[in-house]
Amino acid sequence: MLAASDWSRSTAETGLTSQDVAVRLRRDGRNELPVARKKSLVMQFAGELVHFFALMLWTAGVLAFVADMAELAMAIFAVVIVNATFSFVQQRRSDQAAERLNALLPRRVTLRRDAQVVEIDASGIVVGDLMLLSAGDRVPADAAIVLNRALRLDTSMLTGESVPVDVALNDHISGGTFVIDGEAEAEVVATGMNTRLAQISALTTTTNRPPPPLTTELKRVVRTIGMISVCAGVTFLVGSLLLGTSMSKASVLAIGVTVALIPEGLLPTVTLSLAIGAQRMAHHNALVRHLDAVETLGSTTFICTDKTGTLTQNEMVAGALWTPSGRMTVDGVGYGPDAHLLPEAGADRSALDALVLAAARCGTGRAVQDNGTWIAMGDPMEAALDACARRLGIDVDTDRRTRTEVARFPFDATRKRMSSVVEEGDESERVVLVKGAVEGVLSLCSDNGDEASCRTEAERLSKLGMRVIAVARRAISMDASLPANATDAEQGLRLVGLIGLIDPPRPSAFDAVMKCRRAGIKVGMITGDDPHTAFAIGEMVGLVTDGAHLLLGTELPADIEALGTLVDHDGVIISRATPEDKLHIAQALRARGHVVAMTGDGVNDGPALRASSIGVAMGRSGTDVAREAADIVLLDDDFATIVHAVEQGRATFHNVERFLTYHLTDNVAELTPFVLWAMSGGRLPLALTVMQILALDIGTDTTSATALGAEPPSPHVLAGPPVAGRLLNRRVAIRAFGLLGPTEAVMSMSAFFVAFLVAGWRPGDAFPEGQTLYAASGAAFLAVVLGQKANAWACRSTTLPPWKLGWFGNRLLVYSAIGEMGFALACLGVGPIADALENRFPPMLAGLVAAASIPAVWFVDASWKRRQMRRRSGQASPSS
Repeated sequence: MLAASDWSRSTAETGLTSQDVAVRLRRDGRNELPVARKKSLVMQFAGELVHFFALMLWTAGVLAFVADMAELAMAIFAVVIVNATFSFVQQRRSDQAAERLNALLPRRVTLRRDAQVVEIDASGIVVGDLMLLSAGDRVPADAAIVLNRALRLDTSMLTGESVPVDVALNDHISGGTFVIDGEAEAEVVATGMNTRLAQISALTTTTNRPPPPLTTELKRVVRTIGMISVCAGVTFLVGSLLLGTSMSKASVLAIGVTVALIPEGLLPTVTLSLAIGAQRMAHHNALVRHLDAVETLGSTTFICTDKTGTLTQNEMVAGALWTPSGRMTVDGVGYGPDAHLLPEAGADRSALDALVLAAARCGTGRAVQDNGTWIAMGDPMEAALDACARRLGIDVDTDRRTRTEVARFPFDATRKRMSSVVEEGDESERVVLVKGAVEGVLSLCSDNGDEASCRTEAERLSKLGMRVIAVARRAISMDASLPANATDAEQGLRLVGLIGLIDPPRPSAFDAVMKCRRAGIKVGMITGDDPHTAFAIGEMVGLVTDGAHLLLGTELPADIEALGTLVDHDGVIISRATPEDKLHIAQALRARGHVVAMTGDGVNDGPALRASSIGVAMGRSGTDVAREAADIVLLDDDFATIVHAVEQGRATFHNVERFLTYHLTDNVAELTPFVLWAMSGGRLPLALTVMQILALDIGTDTTSATALGAEPPSPHVLAGPPVAGRLLNRRVAIRAFGLLGPTEAVMSMSAFFVAFLVAGWRPGDAFPEGQTLYAASGAAFLAVVLGQKANAWACRSTTLPPWKLGWFGNRLLVYSAIGEMGFALACLGVGPIADALENRFPPMLAGLVAAASIPAVWFVDASWKRRQMRRRSGQASPSS
């Protein structure tokens, strides 16, 4: 921080010397925010190798190696490494996309050093430097104003307040704020780690992020399946030894059972499904920084949204004009010159034109065209007035050339108005133009005959959520001297009229709020703005309902439980809220069991974004601190984008449930040969070897599971309450373990025994070995492969059979099925692969039985779905 001895009158004129700068750089370091340490790529990859499933497979591989089964051990190790690589690559892609957003402080800044004006990289600023600030600059460090020329700042990134702040001499300003208007020289008082920005950033990084619902549920599923696998493996090992089986063979059986029960491809498939969801969200302008956030959005039960720029367009519009002779509505969008003019009957158009021109000339902001798009240059309110003049056909640029501004008295918070003195081109007279708060202007008008109607109109516009300004004027003789100050200029005024300005709601906001309501998601607005404006916007976008809850940030209780009870209402609007209020609201709602999505763009929003279940930052208007704390970044800052993301999040949850069912189904078919072997006392040969099981899980299942993870959202995905509950639920268990899995197991073992019968085996005979056993094992293998292809289509829906969905609705599933069938045929027909798997092509009759797995799976699936539909219909329409 700056010490008193660090600054003197001489440096105020010349700036610091190069020697001073070098000393302070060594003392304080560079003007850079602290960067959170991230795991190295090596550690990230290592993390993919040591999750619960991976550790189990490593153990199985080691046991296989100890049992002198090096080929099996290498196959298991390869599965672990391939899965880890797959998950690592997908997560890395997401991280790289997020890293492209990093750009908080300005790269260059203008300073006075060594008695010269220089431009340097902002990271080289030191305490004591003299910054030269002007409109359009972002303040790069904390500073104190030493010379002020009507400086106005946008501090919304820190405070959430959208109204520009007027800065006075000796005021302290914070890094990260934006200069809207005016000029100033400011002495740097803190840089880097010592700035207010850094302190907020540090608070953000220390706020604990709650675990995503999917992560929690997956851990539970993994542990459950893992423990079942281990217990089954140990049971088979002990049972085999008791039956007199050698330790080597018993180990193979135990490893086989364990591997059969572990869905090796589950976690990589989850990762890819989340990555596909993230990619689809990106197409809707939602950038996912953490893949888990894709599914978390689907579980969202409460969305806390900002007003400015999220529900609204973040573009001021002068939409209402009033003069004593009549009104006009100006229906326009943004800062362009096009609009629909709706004058009141009898309104004096010349008076309305004079009102708008006077307001546009009393200020420096304007609307300009940049690469074909109209944007605000300077104060957005003044740019809106300039745009309004153009919409009325007024050539403001020509007026500026013909009527010169000869004096200007900037806006300040005490007067709540500003004024400008313009001189007619023919030098016939000068005119004082004044605009500002209604009270501040009306009190200076000498002719108050219209005061009552003016106040009534101002109150009406305020209730519509508009920011109302009054405009007045007076003429000065050319013989009179120019006003020396604002007091001299702003007297004896005549009221010209009122202008109502508003940041209008986005066209998509109303429909998006209605979708949330139909989806069972509560929506609340948290804003730093005026309560009248917040309530009006809430009405426009459909937030306000009967029994609306409008709260002030100053009224919120400190007790978390009481706060949760107060704000846990759909359509709640909290105005004059601070970033600290947002943090407490997120904590209170989470304490009540909500999955909370919180939006934010300011630096102070970082802790609230991290404390919520899912943080949503703004991409256009947001700061890097907010983006770094967020899980999702809205590239268009649009509330409707959140709803699109929620839709994809729900679809992703359903997709995870789909391919979990798919994975667990063939686990039943894979385990069955081991169960029958044990029941036969070891006399029945294994229908499937451990190597075949690995080939099934990785070679013929993974791509179909991935395709199910890419299933597009159904049209009715937002028609019900938020997705919640357990992945391994009753429906999944019934379908996988009670219906589809047993069907595949029956068809697989039937094909296995038919292959024996074709070879001449009869019940009671010793089971054949060699090529006959290989062919029978191939029949069982093929039956599982074909049954799983049918299962993939069955898992696309929990209510409709495949033929009612359309065979090509998921083209990736079609391509994966073709590829997997090619792999399966290679496993049966390519010599070295077939030898490693110990199988061959089955005889024709056994092959036909294997092919019958397809209609068998579909018949069982369709029968269950039909029964479920009838049950639902019966519940919805009770019989008389």
